[in-house]
Amino acid sequence: MIAIGCDHAAVTLKETIKKHLISQGYEVEDHGCFTSESVDYSDYALKVAEAVASGKCDKGILICGTGIGMSIAANKVKGIRCAHCSDTFSAKATRQHNDANVLALGERVVGAGLALDIVDCFIKTPFSGEERHVRRINKISAIEEKYFK
Repeated sequence: MIAIGCDHAAVTLKETIKKHLISQGYEVEDHGCFTSESVDYSDYALKVAEAVASGKCDKGILICGTGIGMSIAANKVKGIRCAHCSDTFSAKATRQHNDANVLALGERVVGAGLALDIVDCFIKTPFSGEERHVRRINKISAIEEKYFK
């Protein structure tokens, strides 16, 4: 299952991505928001990040105006490796090398067509499992253990 969430600046792109994922057979858990009325992006980043960190959802997608605020907020949740991506190469690499589990996008940065390509790369690319990447992720987890008390 894929958790998805956005703020008021990205409702349109969220709905486009959600429909795209459902059409490909994915289950999508929509955490909002649902209107263009101003909200705080951090509230929605937390909902999606908690759904992924708990194991309820396999991956998450967050969208705001730039994607930056969402990625910062989501990365405050232990176990989340949220990558802000604006291109397919980064989306693929962050899955292969970082085993990123949440993708952050900016509706004001990427168009719908590119966003769907980025989402497809992120969702369909497996983690490589190579020893050097596992070692680096373990070091990230050690940083979390040290500072997330």
